[in-house]
Amino acid sequence: LSCLGQDIVMIPESLITEYSNVTSRLDLSFNRLHCLDGVEHFEHLEELILDNNEFNDDLILPLLKRLHTLTLNKNKICDLDKLLDKLHNNAPNIKYLSLLGNTACPNQLSSLDKDDDDYRRYRCYVIYRLPKLQFLDSSPIKQSERLEALRVGPYMKTIKVHEIVSSDSSSGSDNFSPLPATSRDDHIGTYGKSRYIYYGRHSEGNRFIRNNDL
Repeated sequence: LSCLGQDIVMIPESLITEYSNVTSRLDLSFNRLHCLDGVEHFEHLEELILDNNEFNDDLILPLLKRLHTLTLNKNKICDLDKLLDKLHNNAPNIKYLSLLGNTACPNQLSSLDKDDDDYRRYRCYVIYRLPKLQFLDSSPIKQSERLEALRVGPYMKTIKVHEIVSSDSSSGSDNFSPLPATSRDDHIGTYGKSRYIYYGRHSEGNRFIRNNDL
Protein backbone atom coordinates (compact mmCIF):
# COMPACT_ATOMS: atom_id res chain seq x y z
CA LEU A 1 0.00 0.00 0.00
CA SER A 2 1.50 3.34 -1.08
CA CYS A 3 0.46 6.79 0.07
CA LEU A 4 3.29 8.99 -1.19
CA GLY A 5 3.43 12.75 -1.42
CA GLN A 6 -0.07 13.45 -0.12
CA ASP A 7 1.02 16.15 2.34
CA ILE A 8 -0.69 14.28 5.19
CA VAL A 9 0.25 14.82 8.85
CA MET A 10 -1.44 11.66 10.15
CA ILE A 11 -2.32 8.27 8.68
CA PRO A 12 -5.82 8.69 7.16
CA GLU A 13 -8.59 6.81 8.94
CA SER A 14 -9.81 5.48 5.60
CA LEU A 15 -6.51 3.69 4.99
CA ILE A 16 -6.66 2.10 8.40
CA THR A 17 -10.26 0.96 8.03
CA GLU A 18 -9.97 -0.43 4.51
CA TYR A 19 -6.45 -1.82 4.31
CA SER A 20 -4.98 -2.53 7.76
CA ASN A 21 -6.01 -6.20 7.66
CA VAL A 22 -4.45 -6.93 4.25
CA THR A 23 -1.33 -4.76 4.14
CA SER A 24 2.14 -6.18 4.66
CA ARG A 25 4.08 -3.30 3.07
CA LEU A 26 3.21 0.34 3.79
CA ASP A 27 4.94 3.26 2.07
CA LEU A 28 4.21 6.71 3.55
CA SER A 29 7.18 8.59 2.12
CA PHE A 30 7.25 12.29 1.19
CA ASN A 31 4.54 13.49 3.54
CA ARG A 32 4.54 15.62 6.70
CA LEU A 33 3.98 12.83 9.19
CA HIS A 34 5.22 13.33 12.74
CA CYS A 35 3.39 10.45 14.47
CA LEU A 36 2.39 6.86 13.70
CA ASP A 37 -1.07 6.85 15.26
CA GLY A 38 -3.05 4.05 13.66
CA VAL A 39 -0.16 1.94 12.40
CA GLU A 40 -0.71 -0.46 15.31
CA HIS A 41 -3.81 -1.71 13.46
CA PHE A 42 -1.63 -3.03 10.62
CA GLU A 43 -1.06 -6.37 12.34
CA HIS A 44 0.49 -8.04 9.26
CA LEU A 45 2.96 -5.23 8.59
CA GLU A 46 6.42 -6.41 7.54
CA GLU A 47 7.81 -3.36 5.74
CA LEU A 48 7.34 0.29 6.75
CA ILE A 49 8.76 3.08 4.57
CA LEU A 50 8.76 6.52 6.23
CA ASP A 51 11.37 8.47 4.26
CA ASN A 52 11.17 12.27 3.93
CA ASN A 53 8.74 13.03 6.75
CA GLU A 54 8.99 14.99 10.02
CA PHE A 55 9.56 12.23 12.58
CA ASN A 56 11.78 13.27 15.51
CA ASP A 57 12.91 11.84 18.85
CA ASP A 58 9.32 11.88 20.12
CA LEU A 59 8.36 9.16 17.65
CA ILE A 60 6.16 6.54 19.32
CA LEU A 61 6.67 3.14 17.72
CA PRO A 62 3.92 0.60 18.52
CA LEU A 63 4.60 -3.09 18.92
CA LEU A 64 5.14 -4.54 15.42
CA LYS A 65 6.27 -8.13 15.87
CA ARG A 66 6.32 -8.97 12.15
CA LEU A 67 8.19 -5.85 11.03
CA HIS A 68 11.52 -6.71 9.41
CA THR A 69 12.16 -3.59 7.30
CA LEU A 70 12.08 0.05 8.42
CA THR A 71 13.41 3.07 6.59
CA LEU A 72 13.42 6.51 8.20
CA ASN A 73 15.72 8.32 5.78
CA LYS A 74 15.72 12.12 5.86
CA ASN A 75 13.71 12.77 9.00
CA LYS A 76 14.62 14.71 12.17
CA ILE A 77 15.89 11.98 14.47
CA CYS A 78 18.83 13.02 16.66
CA ASP A 79 18.90 10.64 19.62
CA LEU A 80 20.20 7.31 18.35
CA ASP A 81 19.96 5.49 21.69
CA LYS A 82 16.35 6.49 22.16
CA LEU A 83 15.42 5.13 18.74
CA LEU A 84 17.37 1.89 19.24
CA ASP A 85 15.58 1.31 22.54
CA LYS A 86 12.24 1.58 20.75
CA LEU A 87 13.31 -0.75 17.97
CA HIS A 88 14.70 -3.30 20.41
CA ASN A 89 11.47 -3.37 22.41
CA ASN A 90 8.80 -2.90 19.74
CA ALA A 91 10.34 -4.26 16.53
CA PRO A 92 12.21 -7.33 17.82
CA ASN A 93 12.57 -8.91 14.37
CA ILE A 94 13.99 -5.91 12.52
CA LYS A 95 16.51 -6.97 9.86
CA TYR A 96 16.69 -4.02 7.47
CA LEU A 97 17.12 -0.48 8.79
CA SER A 98 18.04 2.79 7.12
CA LEU A 99 18.54 6.13 8.91
CA LEU A 100 20.45 8.12 6.31
CA GLY A 101 19.88 11.87 6.40
CA ASN A 102 19.16 12.03 10.14
CA THR A 103 21.45 13.66 12.69
CA ALA A 104 21.46 10.30 14.52
CA CYS A 105 23.27 8.82 11.51
CA PRO A 106 26.61 10.68 11.41
CA ASN A 107 27.68 10.92 7.81
CA GLN A 108 28.04 13.73 5.33
CA LEU A 109 24.39 13.52 4.31
CA SER A 110 23.44 14.80 7.76
CA SER A 111 26.46 16.95 8.64
CA LEU A 112 29.53 18.09 6.73
CA ASP A 113 31.71 17.91 9.87
CA LYS A 114 31.31 14.10 10.07
CA ASP A 115 33.72 11.67 8.45
CA ASP A 116 34.09 7.95 7.77
CA ASP A 117 35.31 7.25 11.31
CA ASP A 118 32.15 8.76 12.79
CA TYR A 119 30.00 6.60 10.55
CA ARG A 120 31.97 3.42 11.33
CA ARG A 121 31.51 3.99 15.07
CA TYR A 122 27.78 4.55 14.57
CA ARG A 123 27.49 1.45 12.43
CA CYS A 124 29.34 -0.69 14.96
CA TYR A 125 27.10 0.51 17.79
CA VAL A 126 23.85 -0.09 15.89
CA ILE A 127 24.92 -3.63 14.97
CA TYR A 128 25.76 -4.27 18.60
CA ARG A 129 22.37 -2.99 19.81
CA LEU A 130 20.35 -4.82 17.11
CA PRO A 131 22.09 -8.19 16.64
CA LYS A 132 19.44 -9.53 14.21
CA LEU A 133 20.11 -6.74 11.74
CA GLN A 134 21.27 -7.88 8.30
CA PHE A 135 21.31 -4.60 6.37
CA LEU A 136 22.05 -1.09 7.65
CA ASP A 137 21.60 2.07 5.60
CA SER A 138 23.12 1.46 2.17
CA SER A 139 24.99 -1.81 2.66
CA PRO A 140 24.64 -5.33 4.09
CA ILE A 141 26.31 -6.18 7.39
CA LYS A 142 29.50 -8.19 6.99
CA GLN A 143 30.59 -10.95 9.33
CA SER A 144 33.70 -8.93 10.18
CA GLU A 145 31.49 -6.00 11.25
CA ARG A 146 29.41 -8.31 13.42
CA LEU A 147 32.51 -9.65 15.17
CA GLU A 148 33.84 -6.14 15.67
CA ALA A 149 30.48 -5.07 17.16
CA LEU A 150 30.65 -7.93 19.64
CA ARG A 151 34.15 -6.87 20.64
CA VAL A 152 33.88 -3.08 20.94
CA GLY A 153 30.20 -2.24 20.34
CA PRO A 154 29.48 -1.26 23.98
CA TYR A 155 32.22 1.39 23.79
CA MET A 156 30.95 3.05 20.61
CA LYS A 157 28.11 4.93 22.27
CA THR A 158 28.33 8.68 21.64
CA ILE A 159 27.70 10.92 24.62
CA LYS A 160 26.95 14.61 24.26
CA VAL A 161 28.66 16.78 26.84
CA HIS A 162 26.72 19.89 27.82
CA GLU A 163 28.45 22.92 29.24
CA ILE A 164 27.87 23.35 32.97
CA VAL A 165 27.76 26.92 34.25
CA SER A 166 28.38 27.43 37.95
CA SER A 167 25.61 29.24 39.78
CA ASP A 168 28.08 31.58 41.49
CA SER A 169 30.09 32.36 38.35
CA SER A 170 28.79 35.93 38.40
CA SER A 171 30.61 36.68 41.67
CA GLY A 172 33.77 37.51 39.74
CA SER A 173 36.04 35.29 41.84
CA ASP A 174 37.97 32.48 40.18
CA ASN A 175 39.33 29.94 42.64
CA PHE A 176 39.92 27.23 40.07
CA SER A 177 43.40 25.73 40.06
CA PRO A 178 44.33 23.18 37.39
CA LEU A 179 46.99 21.59 39.62
CA PRO A 180 47.37 21.09 43.37
CA ALA A 181 49.28 23.95 45.02
CA THR A 182 52.07 21.61 46.09
CA SER A 183 52.80 20.45 42.56
CA ARG A 184 52.65 23.67 40.56
CA ASP A 185 56.10 24.98 41.50
CA ASP A 186 58.10 21.85 40.78
CA HIS A 187 56.19 20.62 37.73
CA ILE A 188 58.60 19.41 35.04
CA GLY A 189 57.54 19.39 31.41
CA THR A 190 59.11 17.35 28.63
CA TYR A 191 59.40 17.69 24.91
CA GLY A 192 60.90 15.69 22.08
CA LYS A 193 60.52 14.38 18.57
CA SER A 194 57.96 11.63 17.90
CA ARG A 195 58.13 9.12 15.08
CA TYR A 196 54.32 8.94 14.93
CA ILE A 197 52.06 11.25 12.94
CA TYR A 198 48.27 11.18 13.26
CA TYR A 199 46.22 12.41 10.32
CA GLY A 200 42.73 12.32 11.90
CA ARG A 201 40.36 15.29 11.73
CA HIS A 202 39.07 15.36 15.30
CA SER A 203 42.06 14.67 17.55
CA GLU A 204 44.38 17.63 17.24
CA GLY A 205 45.89 16.93 20.66
CA ASN A 206 46.98 13.47 19.49
CA ARG A 207 48.27 14.52 16.11
CA PHE A 208 51.65 12.81 16.64
CA ILE A 209 50.17 9.31 16.72
CA ARG A 210 49.66 7.36 13.53
CA ASN A 211 49.21 3.80 14.79
CA ASN A 212 46.43 2.12 16.80
CA ASP A 213 47.55 3.25 20.27
CA LEU A 214 44.32 5.22 20.68
